[in-house]
Amino acid sequence: MKTTLFVEYGQNQTEDKALIAKVKELWVNAGNKIKDINTLNLYVKPEEDSVYYVVNEDFTGKISLTSLEEA
Repeated sequence: MKTTLFVEYGQNQTEDKALIAKVKELWVNAGNKIKDINTLNLYVKPEEDSVYYVVNEDFTGKISLTSLEEA
């Protein structure tokens, strides 16, 4: 089964794949390897224009939904 999640907020739409790709990019830029990701949790808060993420229960951060649209 193929599944796609879309987050819609205001006039914008972001696909789950864009959120995951951005977090993976940040993970790699921090000196880590993709193969070392065991868990990835995303918390989408459109009212804050934010996605909070937790990788492997200890690498955390926040990205802007709007910045994903501009990429």
